Amino acid sequence: MTVIDMVAKEFHMNPKEVIKESVSTYLHQKLSKVEADIFTIAKKHGVKDVFELDAKIKKGFISEKDSYDDYFALDNLEAERERIKKLLEKI
Repeated sequence: MTVIDMVAKEFHMNPKEVIKESVSTYLHQKLSKVEADIFTIAKKHGVKDVFELDAKIKKGFISEKDSYDDYFALDNLEAERERIKKLLEKI
């Protein structure tokens, strides 16, 4: 008997429902972490998103050298947030 089967039996659930709820919980936790990281970077530079950060860099309000790592991190985090949201829609 697998762990999933044991949990399902203990809580009188279908094993597929245990998996579904587990994946949903994992994705929500991951989304919260990603959004917290986005907030931290965005707040640091006084922006809402990577497009606003890019605009401030182009206008010279923020140094490209100082924001280089944050720019790519923010871009990747925003893409990851969208991937997670799309997965959650499918659950």
